[in-house]
Amino acid sequence: SGLLTANTQFNAGIITAHALAAGAVSANTKMAADVVGAREIRIGNLAAANAVFTHNSSTYAKAQLGRVESVTVGAANVTINFANCNIFNLTLGTNSNLNRPSNIAVGQAGTIFVTQDGTGSRTLSYSSVWDFAGGTAPTLTTTASAVDRIDYVVYSTSRIQAVATLAYS
Repeated sequence: SGLLTANTQFNAGIITAHALAAGAVSANTKMAADVVGAREIRIGNLAAANAVFTHNSSTYAKAQLGRVESVTVGAANVTINFANCNIFNLTLGTNSNLNRPSNIAVGQAGTIFVTQDGTGSRTLSYSSVWDFAGGTAPTLTTTASAVDRIDYVVYSTSRIQAVATLAYS
C-alpha cells in the first residue's frame, strides 16, 4: 500500500495481461481513455457490472429481450415500479386503479398487458398521469382470461401518453 500515487505513470508495455492477476483491478478503478486501445479491452461480465455505454448508438446482431414483471392485482390501487422493467403483465383479481408509477423516467417506453383473472368482469381506472389518445381512458375487455395491451411513453414526470389495444384473447 502506498507504492503508487494517483499520478504514477508506467512506460508503454510495462504491464501486460499476464502481469495483472485476476481481481487486481477493482470494479471502481478508473483509467484514462488512452490507457489501452479499445480493441484490447476485455470485460468479463458487463451485465453484472451494470455497464452502460452512452457515447455511441448501438446496432444489435441478436434479439434484445426485456424482462416481463408479473403483478397480481388484488387491491383497489396498483402502483407499478418503472425502475424494474419496461414490460408488465397485470392480472386483475379485483376492480382497481392504476396509480402514477413510481420511478418515472422521461423517455421510457413499454407495454402493460392487462389480463383478466378466471372470473373476469374486472375494471381498471387510471390516475390523471395517464394520458390516453383522444382523451378517453379505455374500457378493458371483461371476458374471463381476456388480454388487453396498453403501450406507453413517458412524456414528462406528470404525463404518460398511452394507447390501448383491446381484446387480444
